[in-house]
Amino acid sequence: MEHQVHIETTRFGTVEVDDSRIISFPSGLLGFSSYRRFVLLQPDDDGVFYWLQCVEAADLAFVVTDPSLWVPDYKANIRREQMEELGMTEIDDAQVLAIVNKRDETLTLNLQGPVVINIGNCTAMQLVLADKRWSTRQEIVRLEVPATRAVSA
Repeated sequence: MEHQVHIETTRFGTVEVDDSRIISFPSGLLGFSSYRRFVLLQPDDDGVFYWLQCVEAADLAFVVTDPSLWVPDYKANIRREQMEELGMTEIDDAQVLAIVNKRDETLTLNLQGPVVINIGNCTAMQLVLADKRWSTRQEIVRLEVPATRAVSA
């Protein structure tokens, strides 16, 4: 039987999620191997960005998005042994997400290190792709810089 768990976050306070939504990363994420349990939070119903929030650390969260929304021909090539590790037989069983980074006034995607989630068993891993077509800093959005108002004397 499913039950609700409370997760502390620095961005959203305490959130309540169904424990069936907790995603397990047996190897953690690159640079964060000791953190293994995350949940996807959707800040609004229409948004294309999600928070991959760590269950064990309130201040550890990554903004993620579906890379195919930004790069239509994007493909994450997953090896057979990686699929087996995730318990998948078909790549269609996976949700592929890319981590979003902000560099200066630009949002970029890490297409070299996609996160692949088996939506059937909530097991996930971050891949490191050998395909050099994909960048770790694929630009997707330029942020508007607010104009500074002139102060009249």
